[in-house]
Amino acid sequence: MAVHRWLLCDAKQRHYAEPQRISSAAVSTSSTWSIETQTLRGGRQDGVDVIEVDNGAMRFVVVPTRGMNVWKCWLGSRELSWPSPVEGPVHPQFVPLEEPSGAGWLEGFDELLTRCGLHSNGPPEFAADGRLTNPLHGRIANSPAHWVEASYDEESQEIAIEGIVCEQRFGAYSLQLTSRISTRLGETSLRVNDRVANRTSRPADCQLLYHINFGSPLLDEGSQFIAPAARLTPRDANSAAGLNDWDRYSARDETVAEEVYFLELAADAQGNTQALLKNGAGDLGVSVRFNVRQLPYFTLWKDRLGAENFRVTGLEPGTNYPNQRTLESRAGRVVSLGAAEEKEFEVMIQFHAEATAVKQACDEIAFLQSSLPPRVV
Repeated sequence: MAVHRWLLCDAKQRHYAEPQRISSAAVSTSSTWSIETQTLRGGRQDGVDVIEVDNGAMRFVVVPTRGMNVWKCWLGSRELSWPSPVEGPVHPQFVPLEEPSGAGWLEGFDELLTRCGLHSNGPPEFAADGRLTNPLHGRIANSPAHWVEASYDEESQEIAIEGIVCEQRFGAYSLQLTSRISTRLGETSLRVNDRVANRTSRPADCQLLYHINFGSPLLDEGSQFIAPAARLTPRDANSAAGLNDWDRYSARDETVAEEVYFLELAADAQGNTQALLKNGAGDLGVSVRFNVRQLPYFTLWKDRLGAENFRVTGLEPGTNYPNQRTLESRAGRVVSLGAAEEKEFEVMIQFHAEATAVKQACDEIAFLQSSLPPRVV
């Protein structure tokens, strides 16, 4: 059976497809699906290209202008992203990455999945003279894709959006992200397959973290984070003070600062593992599945800022912990790439829309945990 492809952008060839809606009717299939492209206008969204994928059970929006991030996701009419106070998607031209504080990245932060990297992915870092060297969470999330293609595979019933994004600095590094975001008809999951390549003739290092963010309705009173934790380290004293319920969410004093926990997760013989966030009722959840051989470190971020307690939480597999790059480099938590070498990273986000599916995910994690409590550092 045929694989149908639609080239949406090729900047090198000056090819820019007009906004369009591609549907099942275009390939004469009986299933209902669609891919809709649009360029947003007005405000800080002006000029942002978005691609909405509808597989018949789930819709999600990919943003090529923002590093092939995933902006929003819906099951039916129910949104499963998070209510960020930032009204996006924000065009990178309005995100002041290089402002003196180094925290300008936050002015564009409202996505379900945003990548941090590729040269660095932690907090701002400064030279001895106070000059900003690495901005918060790196630059890749605010780098536009220069090549984008949509496809539909009749045999596998897979819809995919693929894009290429570069992060470069003359005389320093040249890293290329090739991202493929896919789903199959009727699924409630999406898969992210990324390849990061060193485009120079000398060795290079990179870092990559998937900042995957959720709020209401997944996050409510009694929500719980479940993962096969082998090792658990609170990032700071404030996080250590919350160790008694580090994996639970409740309405508490929202003046408390964010809590961050660094984890190493148990995995199966192939290195596969998962982390789960479920709501208080246990009838709605989301699993983040990945391989610890590619992404050996995991960060749990809990933030209460906003009108709702625990407005947002982040489930974040990565090549390292989101500390300053120099610290992580000294600890050996960087990815080394030889000349012209590339490495692959995969993450799946799987939504569970009823209690049976949530319980099955809990049982899978319990099997990986093997009844061993995490070692707390």
